[in-house]
Amino acid sequence: MLEPVPSHDAAQVRMENTEIYLNHPTFGLLFRVCLVAENRELFATLYAQRLFFLVTTGIQGIQFEPIGRSDARILVESRLRDLRRNGHLQEFSQIQAIHKQTFQ
Repeated sequence: MLEPVPSHDAAQVRMENTEIYLNHPTFGLLFRVCLVAENRELFATLYAQRLFFLVTTGIQGIQFEPIGRSDARILVESRLRDLRRNGHLQEFSQIQAIHKQTFQ
C-alpha cells in the first residue's frame, strides 16, 4: 500500500550529476536506482540495498510503495530495454552499472 508523505517531510538532495538521495521518514537515506516512468522512480536503502521503494511524486507529495527485490530487478531491466531500444546509450551504460552493482 502506498504511504503518502508530505513533501516537506522528505528532503531530496542532489550530489554530483547522477546521484539522487531521498530521506524516507522511517528507513532513512535512500538512493535513486533509476527513473521508471514520469514521476515514478525506483529507490533502495543506501547501506543494505535490500529494501526497494517505488517513489511517486505528485500534487499530494511523495508516496513510497515498498516492492520486492525481484520486482525491482524487473523494473530496472525493463528500463534498460527501453533505453537500448531508444538509443540512449549513455544513460543505458550508467543504469547497467547500477544493475550489476545492485543485483549481481
